[in-house]
Amino acid sequence: MRTSTIERNTTETKINLSLNLDGTGEYQNHTGCGFLDHMLDLFARHGRFDLSVTCKGDADVDFHHTVEDVGIVLGKAFLEALGDMRGIKRYGHVMLPMDEVLMLVAVDVSGRATLVCDIDIKPAKVGDMDTELAQEFMLGFCRNLGATVHFKQLSGDNAHHIIEAMFKGLARAMREAVIVEGIEIPSTKGII
Repeated sequence: MRTSTIERNTTETKINLSLNLDGTGEYQNHTGCGFLDHMLDLFARHGRFDLSVTCKGDADVDFHHTVEDVGIVLGKAFLEALGDMRGIKRYGHVMLPMDEVLMLVAVDVSGRATLVCDIDIKPAKVGDMDTELAQEFMLGFCRNLGATVHFKQLSGDNAHHIIEAMFKGLARAMREAVIVEGIEIPSTKGII
């Protein structure tokens, strides 16, 4: 089973996260940030990952630490669940429509952390979350998984739809990238 359970306790957040890469899309996410919970639910369902996250963060300040740290822990969970990466497809991509938004998402689980985020979100908030935190989440995820992730917004202007397309697109691209299609490590280096 490609699963992992990660606990992270800092002075800013206390997070417990369980992940099953070969799940059915079941989720139970309670971070204290309603919009982040919604995005994590979508990520689990569209990636068919079983995901459970609880987070107690310093919401009296804002949701920056909660959102960033959940991204960090999710990246660590993927890394642990993937082990030596043997047999995975490694690459995944999707062109995802979300109403007026069209988002291209491409992933390489390469061991090299890079985020290219070509998006344009004008409103500063969606629900209870600052929109700039979507990129902070993705940075934490990429750096801790060791993945290259590209987001390219081709159209759209609704902030909710843009961020939703990012999370759904990441889920679909990650699902493709972590599919087991062989027994070799997908690199000429012999490791990822």
